[in-house]
Amino acid sequence: MDVEQLNYRVEEKQLLVKRMRSEISQILVGQQDLVNGLLMGLFTKGHILIEGVPGLAKTSAVKALADTVQADFKRIQFTPDLLPADLIGTEIYRPKSGDFSIKKGPIFHNIILADEINRAPSKVQSALLEAMQERQVTIGETTFALADPFLVLATQNPIEQEGTYPLPEAQVDRFMLKLLIDYPDRNEEKEIMTRVGFETPGKVGRILEPAQLDAIVDLIRDIFVDEKLKDYIVDIVYATRKPDEYGIEVADYIQYGASPRATIYLSLVARAYAFLQGRAFVTPQDIKTIAPNVLRHRIILTYEAEAEDITTDQIIDRIFDSVEVP
Repeated sequence: MDVEQLNYRVEEKQLLVKRMRSEISQILVGQQDLVNGLLMGLFTKGHILIEGVPGLAKTSAVKALADTVQADFKRIQFTPDLLPADLIGTEIYRPKSGDFSIKKGPIFHNIILADEINRAPSKVQSALLEAMQERQVTIGETTFALADPFLVLATQNPIEQEGTYPLPEAQVDRFMLKLLIDYPDRNEEKEIMTRVGFETPGKVGRILEPAQLDAIVDLIRDIFVDEKLKDYIVDIVYATRKPDEYGIEVADYIQYGASPRATIYLSLVARAYAFLQGRAFVTPQDIKTIAPNVLRHRIILTYEAEAEDITTDQIIDRIFDSVEVP
């Protein structure tokens, strides 16, 4: 594709992005990394896992994002007594006709907020796994395709583990990004206090139509990635599996490295991040910036790493320090 034409397409779509950011900022103060992550997930149609302590506006951020898109939104509170039928739907027997009818569940919406996802048992997670990976669900003997777009934006609390279930690794790997949310700074917290206590809450307007979203999705796939950067991405992911080959002494801390899905997502999200920066090409810094969000939930640590308080983010930093930048 012609470079000038690609640049023009990127510049043309930036107005929509700015308007979406403006609308979201009426609800959310600061948290630019969270906003960028949500936009990247939306523009690549990838699922996102958001982790942070209570009160950091995780739910509000997801709701604000959904409100900017002309799409159906549904919040599902995950609890230990949640059943698969509560999520995907069920067959209902009709005595008069003697047959069954299908009652679809809340999963049949475009954007799903799975609040405190790790509080639901394994059967619910299995039902959600099919929806996330295949973008379809099976009720009885009938399989239904889910709406397009279909995004699962899940939240979990890292500090309260009582009554929670660890997510299966296969399901965690289906999340394109894992975003870690931190506390706001002093100025942001003062602004939050002012908005909540003294002002009328803002309303988010719908900006993005489905056709416009599809156009952005197609555009991001056309963002230019140099062959050397493709090799760089493969090296980064491969170093999580064979760190010794890159002279990185972290093998004792890694039980399993990132899957090939990490390579695919790292390439796609790097293009989405470049698009958000108004560029039609990916730079090494783009990859460095977004890689922790793609890799941190795909590296399985050993007991030794946990005993020494070694985190996946620290391992990712050491990989970037050692893998040669093109």
